[in-house]
Amino acid sequence: MGLIIKNGIVSRKPAVFRFRNLRISVETIDSKIRIPLEIPVPETALVNYDVILVIVLNRSRMKTILIVEDDRRIAQNISRGLLEEGYQTEVAYEGYNGRDLALRQPFDLIILDINLPGLNGYEVCRNIRAEKPHLPIIMLTALGEIEDKVEGLERGADDYLVKPFDFRELNARIAACFRRADLLDKTVADEVLRISNLEINISTKQVKRAEIPIDLTAREFALLEYLVRNRGRVVSKMDLAEKVWSLNFDPGTNVVEVYINYLRKKIDRDFEPKLIHTRAGMGYVLKVES
Repeated sequence: MGLIIKNGIVSRKPAVFRFRNLRISVETIDSKIRIPLEIPVPETALVNYDVILVIVLNRSRMKTILIVEDDRRIAQNISRGLLEEGYQTEVAYEGYNGRDLALRQPFDLIILDINLPGLNGYEVCRNIRAEKPHLPIIMLTALGEIEDKVEGLERGADDYLVKPFDFRELNARIAACFRRADLLDKTVADEVLRISNLEINISTKQVKRAEIPIDLTAREFALLEYLVRNRGRVVSKMDLAEKVWSLNFDPGTNVVEVYINYLRKKIDRDFEPKLIHTRAGMGYVLKVES
């Protein structure tokens, strides 16, 4: 019987594994390897070991995920699952180490716990976001209160998942982050949004009003971008909470009103015309009113 190569491990048994979200069944035939692929290619193909190495072990094109998690059992389970999904992984069990790895190495995504020894996940996220503004970060933590989620997203996380969790949901959220990142890479090169004398550069995250630079936090920028992209349309607090904060709307929270007020002070208070308007009982609209 020939040898089977699965994720770089040599085995003498037939195997089924996943590579880049493709389910691949491998069996041996006369010292060769038969690989039926569930993609539009001939149903079976006989290839030699060199081709298998090119297909399976071309790791330079695989996305790499850093897992920053102090619970070794959870970290290893996540790593094992992601390897089966065709990702490369690296694990850090402490905050400072996780931060340094994220800043030094070209990871494609970070999975980040909050309660970490050394440096907590909020600070790790803030440090990473300051240096790598487009690197996707998913916070994975036992802290499930609305205040915890808001703080995590405010510090720069792209998504927030509460433990205990189903790996299928984590995998789906990772895929969603990569879709958004790929779309961003394709569409935001020097994309500039304008309304009246307000200008937003999506790629550089710079905002100007009447040619005067305005400093916004990451969440303020995301809120303003959403309003500008929906200019002239009334958007509800529920829409903003779900689209900008990725939160299920809690009628008891005033986070949307607070950040609308922050934006008004920065982009409307000292300028004309006023752009952000309240529609009582409905939400907010960004437009130039005559």
